[in-house]
This record gives sequence, structure tokens and C-alpha cells, in this order.
Amino acid sequence: MPDSDVGFAEFAAAPEVGWRSLSAELGLESCGVSLMVFRPGQRWRIHTHDRQEEIYLVLAGELTVVIEEAEHVLGPRQALRVAPGVRRQPVNRGPAPVEFLAVGAAGEHHSRDARAWTAWDEGGDGRPPREVPLPDDLLA
Repeated sequence: MPDSDVGFAEFAAAPEVGWRSLSAELGLESCGVSLMVFRPGQRWRIHTHDRQEEIYLVLAGELTVVIEEAEHVLGPRQALRVAPGVRRQPVNRGPAPVEFLAVGAAGEHHSRDARAWTAWDEGGDGRPPREVPLPDDLLA
């Protein structure tokens, strides 16, 4: 397997404040991922994307996303999708830093292109995942 088939990024190395693109580090070709950290009161520019939809996924803290002047508040483990052509602005109105991922992608998503196997030594082209049972859990 070529090294280009798998990418890694040190997730713990978040910027103290600002943003860090993980796309190049991970070798992404069909989407973009940025790790963002805002101090209290910090905000990003009002912006839109012509072709890509964008997802904000909160890791820690509280993020307010202003969409066409309407505010939407997200906490940890919450996400929000914004369509192309819609103006948005991420803002930290909370009392603590907020860490979140901004994920952008354009084009059609192919959710049914997966193949699955029951074991590593099973050959062939695989089968649709729904035809392969989930494996037993590992013993704790």
C-alpha cells in the first residue's frame, strides 16, 4: 500500500488561537478540513463558498454561527451544515476558547461505494457492508 493512501495529522497540536489546515497533512483531495480555535470574543470573516458546503463540528467550548444574521449556538459534539452560497460567520460569544473543525466539500457524495470483508485474510472484491455482519467486540 503506498504511503499516499493513508494520512495522519497530530490532532493535539491545535493552534493556540487561529486556524490550521489539516487537508495537506492528511493528503485530502475531495474535501478540506481546518482545525480552528477562537478565544472569547473572536470571530471569523463573513463569508460564503460558491461550490462547497461547509460543516462546523464543535470539539470543545461553545460556537455561535451567524447565518444570514440569524445566530445558531453549538456545544461540544454538535454540528451544523451550511449550503453553498449562504453567508456565514463563526463567532465565539462564550467565556472560554472554542475548538471546532470546519469541513468543506463540493460535488456529489457517494455513500454506497463501500465494500466489506469478514476477515483480513478474506480475498475477493468484498461485498456491500449490509451483507457483512459486524464483528464481535474485543474482550476488555
